[in-house]
Amino acid sequence: MINNDILKKLRIALELHDTDIIEILKLADFEISSSELSALFRNPEHKNYRACGDQLLRRFLDGLIIKQRGPRRRRLVRPAQTPKA
Repeated sequence: MINNDILKKLRIALELHDTDIIEILKLADFEISSSELSALFRNPEHKNYRACGDQLLRRFLDGLIIKQRGPRRRRLVRPAQTPKA
């Protein structure tokens, strides 16, 4: 299974429209136009087909996490405790 198939299946399962996918990618700081997005969903034999790279799929999944859970909270780094003598 290629990345394009994974993206298509997620799109169908989550009932996402093109605008939803573009917004999800923006949450992960990835800009894509609607024409570039439609090229990902074309038939591989079509002249304007574009393969979905690993980075695009990773950013989509990162954006989906942000959309579902909210932005990631930063962890507070606590200073190391010294044992009491």
